[in-house]
Amino acid sequence: MLLSVLDKSKYLKGLLILIGKDKIIAEEEKKLLMEVSNILGFDPDFCENAINELLENEYIIEEPPVFSSIEIAKAFIKDGIKIAFSDKELHLYELNWLKSVSDKNGIEPGWGLNEFENYKKTVPENNHPVSFEISGLI
Repeated sequence: MLLSVLDKSKYLKGLLILIGKDKIIAEEEKKLLMEVSNILGFDPDFCENAINELLENEYIIEEPPVFSSIEIAKAFIKDGIKIAFSDKELHLYELNWLKSVSDKNGIEPGWGLNEFENYKKTVPENNHPVSFEISGLI
């Protein structure tokens, strides 16, 4: 599957909004988001600037992204869980954001929570590399 530029942009913007939900951007979240932005083909400087300006940007519209396919939306939620949980805690604001993305994209209720529960059982330890779902869709 070839992702459109629009889907790539929504993916990155959605993940940016997600990491800003708890008003704290952990180093691990930043690192993982930079990895995803690289997979999506975005300029590293652009992404780093977006992350650095995220918490001060009062004009960012936090509407949940709607993707061109449910497959992309599910990859987004799985990757979002990985990034948001990189600090070993999924905050309520982050969980609610992922649920709103799920709802907007027509994903069955409870699917995202099940994915989170499954991920918690297998979370990489000792900084082992995280594999991102979006890699399989590019």
